[in-house]
Parts: sequence; C-alpha cells; structure tokens
Amino acid sequence: MRCAMKLGLAIALTACAAVAWSQTPVQQSAKVTVITIDELDCPTCAKKVEKNLAEVKGVGEVKTDVKASTATVAAKTGEAPSPRALWEAVEKAGFKVTKLEGPGGTFTAKPRT
Repeated sequence: MRCAMKLGLAIALTACAAVAWSQTPVQQSAKVTVITIDELDCPTCAKKVEKNLAEVKGVGEVKTDVKASTATVAAKTGEAPSPRALWEAVEKAGFKVTKLEGPGGTFTAKPRT
C-alpha cells in the first residue's frame, strides 16, 4: 500500500514538473512590447490601433487596454518587430505614442530603427 502511494506521488510530481518545464521555454521566448498611447480612451479607436500594429512585420498578437491606454504586442516566434515600425503604426492610427518598452529598448521618442 505504501509503495503504491509513493509511486502515485512520484508520478504526480513528475507530471507537474514536466508541465512546468514545457511552459518555461515558451514564456522565456515570448518577446513582448508595451506601448503607452496618449488618449487611447475608446474601444473603436483601440481596434484601429490593433489593426495597424497587427500589420507590422513580425507581430504575432496585439492586445489593447483602453483603461491603461496601452497596446501590448507579442512577436512571432523567432522574429522581432521594429520599434520604429510599431511606433509609426500607432501614429498611422492617429495617436501619439508616449512610451514604447520592449526587447529593443525603452523609447520616449520615435526610434531610429
């Protein structure tokens, strides 16, 4: 009986460790950029920003948060969207970027690349 309990516990711990290990590389490899946008206060406008950002080469996923006035951009695996292209996509939507933070650095003015 004790051996069966120990075996069951060992299997459960191994399964938990395997799940945690398999998720770690995905989380570490995700390249995320957070863009703070001046006066992003309407859901319709946020959708326009999302659409423009999604068109940037290397962008995998875009989420906007109207309450926080931000857009969060996740890169496609193995790619890195240009900070300048992200900045210009927000400008193309008619908004002003106040801050862009990502793997390429932190910017409060339009990046050169």
